Amino acid sequence: MLYLTRKIGESVIINDNIEVTVIDIRGKSIKLGFTFPTDATVLRREIFERIQAENRAAAAGGETLAQAMKNRGQPGRGPVKGDSKPSG
Repeated sequence: MLYLTRKIGESVIINDNIEVTVIDIRGKSIKLGFTFPTDATVLRREIFERIQAENRAAAAGGETLAQAMKNRGQPGRGPVKGDSKPSG
């Protein structure tokens, strides 16, 4: 991890196209301003981690669905919940 000391109004440049500026300091709280390309994604860590956890949960659910679809119609497996018998 890189540690830097900056004062209010001072900036750092990342990859030639992202600028982080110290806007204000109050006690233990620092207000930062970001200038970055429109195609860049910026998330607070707690939001990023929540999205990652939701994606993992969705992927695990998808694996369960894929297994259910694979087993669908195989003898001895029974119908998948929500299946309907053909009318006729």
